[in-house]
Amino acid sequence: MPPRKKAATPSVATATTMKELKDTLWKAADKLRGSMDASQYKDVILGLVFLKYVSDAFEERREAILAECLADGLTEDDAAPLLEDIDEYRRAGAFWVPERSRWGYLARYAKGRPATTDEHEASIGQLVDDAMSHLMGANPPLAGTLPTIFNSVSVDQRRLGELVDLFSSARFTGVMADGSKVSKARDVLGEVYEYFLEKFARAEGKRGGEFFTPPSVVRVLVEVLEPYRGRVYDPACGSGGMFVQAEKFLESHGADPQAISVYGQELNERTWRLAKMNLAIHGLSGQLGSRWGDTFARDLHPDVSMDFVMSNPPFNIKDWARTTDDARWKYGVPPAGNANYGWIQHILSKLAPGGSAGVVMANGSMSSNSGGEGEIRAQLVEADLVSCMVALPTQLFRSTGIPVCVWFFAKDKGARAGEVLFIDARNLGHMVDRAERALSDDDIARIAGTYHAWRGTASAVEQGLEYDDVAGFCKTVSLAEIKDAGYALTPGRYVGAAEAEDDGEPVEEKIARLAKELFEQFDESARLEKVVREQLERVRG
Repeated sequence: MPPRKKAATPSVATATTMKELKDTLWKAADKLRGSMDASQYKDVILGLVFLKYVSDAFEERREAILAECLADGLTEDDAAPLLEDIDEYRRAGAFWVPERSRWGYLARYAKGRPATTDEHEASIGQLVDDAMSHLMGANPPLAGTLPTIFNSVSVDQRRLGELVDLFSSARFTGVMADGSKVSKARDVLGEVYEYFLEKFARAEGKRGGEFFTPPSVVRVLVEVLEPYRGRVYDPACGSGGMFVQAEKFLESHGADPQAISVYGQELNERTWRLAKMNLAIHGLSGQLGSRWGDTFARDLHPDVSMDFVMSNPPFNIKDWARTTDDARWKYGVPPAGNANYGWIQHILSKLAPGGSAGVVMANGSMSSNSGGEGEIRAQLVEADLVSCMVALPTQLFRSTGIPVCVWFFAKDKGARAGEVLFIDARNLGHMVDRAERALSDDDIARIAGTYHAWRGTASAVEQGLEYDDVAGFCKTVSLAEIKDAGYALTPGRYVGAAEAEDDGEPVEEKIARLAKELFEQFDESARLEKVVREQLERVRG
């Protein structure tokens, strides 16, 4: 018998759908985990994805330059100077990739290399570290951003080489995603990067919440605020998910993604690096500061007014940089033991005159009176800054069991001045697994559509949406009513209970039927109890 052939390992080349591609890469990347802790492993894998992205984007641009030259009647020799012109790449939004940072160079030595020269005696990890250093040296915006930890003792060099080889098996282009062809490395690798971020967030549990907000929650903020143009800000930006979703929103509506300017700040060094890479992959030139930093201690964008703020700041921080004489505390000094109202007032301090904001908060923020929070909330209501309150369903965040809500603010509420919209969305969503819930497209559209119908925005007019209170789901409430309720902003307090559906069965008949069923269940319970007692007596006796 001839020797049996080994089963082929799935490769990028055979992964014809986006899901297959992401699953294949994740399974391969997971083999590299070894002795690394979760955060280091995340840096290694996402750094590798980023390097693959910039290299593919560079090659795409290189091919485009050559094609343009040939179309103009030039020869390949004539095109050579343009192919080495850094500005030709930067002008198109691509990074200049030095030769030793290009994926093809790494791929040649991924699985062992001849030791004929000192250059090739380096491990694949050392070559990747060098590639990262050369890339940062050639592109100032990337300075200090990329990881150089691939040659550490905790990284399995053989498996790293295998992963580089897998990434090399095909260009990340031409992948079918939901039936449509993806032709750019940025499109594919952007999805891969986001997919990996979500996987890492799930793997890290509570720590994962520091850098990742569930996409369906982010979409609620983006679809309600509709950031078509202007400055978009997140003071606790994590890995940049709010900005990426804003870009997707613009693309889905046929608008120009370059119409927004991105500003952000992040306290954690590693997370700040993830955000810089995430924005670069999605073609967003965000202003995230020259380094990470504490928003409360030092605002990196002190003189910039923002048109939109979208944020999921860390909940209920007890140890934070608070001073009582901070100019941001216009509506009252937040308590030392909880930063929630510090975040809210910082965000309001950043809004331009016509600006609006969406902030994810713990549910306690809607009704807490401790540490002066009730007085601050009353001031916010009386200043007519609160536009809408949305109570979200439980289990949206794998990283925390704390129930959450979204505060929406508007500096100019137009015809809805003096009113607040309350939406109770706690019954929406579906379980994606035993531990996590997600909002569907229809759920998100219902929340956003209700808000836009209430405000009478252009999108509501375009869709023919009209607002009506819906018992158990939404209600518009005057500031006077909120004052009478002690300035509590919990939607369930105002929207009431949903109307029960009339099944047509008369009440008397329903009571008689249910009583009969209950007595039958009592009789069956008694019968089973008798059987169990008889069996126990036999065993004992």
